[in-house]
Amino acid sequence: MNYQNTLEFAQKMDLQDPIAAIRNEFTIPKMADGTQEIYLCGNSLGLQPKLAAEYVRRELEQWAQLGVKGHFSGDFPWMPYHEFLAEGFADIVGAKTDEVVSMNTLTANLHFMMVSFYRPTQTRHKILIEEHAFPSDHYAVESQVKFHGFDPDESMLLIKPREGEEIIRNEDILELIEKEGDSIALVMLPGVQYYTGQVFDMQSITRLAHEKGCNVGFDLAHAAGNIPMQLHDWNVDFACWCTYKYLNSGPGSVAGCFVHQNHHHDENLPRFAGWWGHDKMSRFKMENKFKPMKSAEAWQLSNPPVLSLAAIRGSLDTIKKAGGIKSLREKALKLSGYMRFLLETELADDIDILTPSDATSSGSQLSLALKLRPGDSAERGKQIFDAIEEKGVTGDWRYPNVIRVAPVPQYNSFEDVYQFVQILSAAVKNN
Repeated sequence: MNYQNTLEFAQKMDLQDPIAAIRNEFTIPKMADGTQEIYLCGNSLGLQPKLAAEYVRRELEQWAQLGVKGHFSGDFPWMPYHEFLAEGFADIVGAKTDEVVSMNTLTANLHFMMVSFYRPTQTRHKILIEEHAFPSDHYAVESQVKFHGFDPDESMLLIKPREGEEIIRNEDILELIEKEGDSIALVMLPGVQYYTGQVFDMQSITRLAHEKGCNVGFDLAHAAGNIPMQLHDWNVDFACWCTYKYLNSGPGSVAGCFVHQNHHHDENLPRFAGWWGHDKMSRFKMENKFKPMKSAEAWQLSNPPVLSLAAIRGSLDTIKKAGGIKSLREKALKLSGYMRFLLETELADDIDILTPSDATSSGSQLSLALKLRPGDSAERGKQIFDAIEEKGVTGDWRYPNVIRVAPVPQYNSFEDVYQFVQILSAAVKNN
């Protein structure tokens, strides 16, 4: 696309955007003067869909009016409420509806999945993970390794970028799996790397790992609602994601989980069980012999918080209004492409874009590394970030010099992108 560095071009793109009206489905924060923020932090916490607020209010009314009868009454009774999210989740991650479920929180789900899919032996006990994984993932993996009596220094196989690079090359991941595969029990990597915004080649990683006898799971915190996926077709064993970033379901909202159909009928698969994973046709017979459901629901423990599920349902319905993940991805490529064009036009000497430029290796997020020259204060990057925040830009700062921004196709416009780059350019020049 032939982008132009003008406000008129950005406004023209917004007029031609087939899903521009979805922005009106969100509540956008305002500055003190009443003007809307340029909100570019959907990679951390997505904005509130108006349907989410409406659906939560509806369930509060059900609770007030029906009490316990709300479990079985109304258009969306609470007992099967998680089932109302299955179709939306399945579309987003490329799964069958019985392969997805809403439960717990992200790191809790990673632990529960590792109970089933990390089964170390004396010869196959390693977990392949990034060297600089999101800390919670690292802690989860390290604690699982210790729980099984192994030494993390020996059992955690850490993949990192080459010297002087920021991105982990896919060929390096595959080479490590090929070399160490016989000792790897589990490959657990992100779908999208939180710091750089790099999209991992989940299909090729899964294929080779399975050839080497390894189980494969992905943390999709920064992938779900951001990039299209085909977890079922790729034969991924499990995946977990939060719902408060690109899925806009509120801070700390209930997470999502995928378990491939290949594992649904294996009653001997170890798991930590709870009654919500028991066969729902006999659950209330209150018998003490666990009979797991033949779906991802078998990994549930307790009945989930309905108010949070209501917010997720509102978000998923909003995504459906926008045409689904495919439609969002089409706009996201144009938005992030336009932002990259403007940054390279205005700030090539001041900023390195860490996120890969290849569309197959990037999502909505762009990670911008501010260059420091001799004589610059170590605090200059943070001063620039504070300056753009004062002008109404909400982004994300990562020590020591990275600003993460994500133009989200559901509620960000091309004019947002243009104005952001103008504000950032002025802040860089003034500092």
